[in-house]
Amino acid sequence: MDISVLFEDAHILVVVKPPMLVCESTAKKDGLADLLLERTGGYIGTVHRLDRGVGGVMVYAKTPAAAAKLSAAVAARELKKEYLTVVRGTPDPEVGEMRDLLFHDRRQNKTFVVERQRAGVKEAFLEYDTVDRLTSARGEECSLVHVLLHTGRTHQIRVQFASRGHTLLGDGKYGARGDNRPIALFAKRLTFLHPVTRKKMEFEAEWDALGEILMQR
Repeated sequence: MDISVLFEDAHILVVVKPPMLVCESTAKKDGLADLLLERTGGYIGTVHRLDRGVGGVMVYAKTPAAAAKLSAAVAARELKKEYLTVVRGTPDPEVGEMRDLLFHDRRQNKTFVVERQRAGVKEAFLEYDTVDRLTSARGEECSLVHVLLHTGRTHQIRVQFASRGHTLLGDGKYGARGDNRPIALFAKRLTFLHPVTRKKMEFEAEWDALGEILMQR
């Protein structure tokens, strides 16, 4: 599989993850981390994640030291992650923020919005801006939304929008018509400090599959 590489040096590797590919190593050695390890022949450390059905920009560490520093940056919310998504309907207001308490059920691999704090519940926060109104191939009214993610909870964008009646196109887990095709979510831009040089790094990719996703839904 041909993987688009945006940047590479001795410490990090920035790529565009194809949708429908697991971002970590797998038992079958067919995850994105496995493919990158074949390319580099050395160390590949996964420091953040995208769901299997989601594509977009990711950074991997090429040394354990870089992995430790990038993981610390992720924990400190120092990686700025921006997404594009297509949701059913139009958010109201069209520009705003979402704050929720989320609980991830590992047995179901599903996240739920809950009302009160308890064991396993984590705060989730994102900002969004409605970019455009769109129509799917089935005539469904939907919106292209830009999302700035402040916390990185499991399925966060998917469940926060779905809980407000704006399920992501193709996201069968949270109430849309879903199948084995990509979810309408793309990691558009990633900004962080280089783990060694401390230089600001910013990478962006185009969502080439957007038109195809709309035609399939």
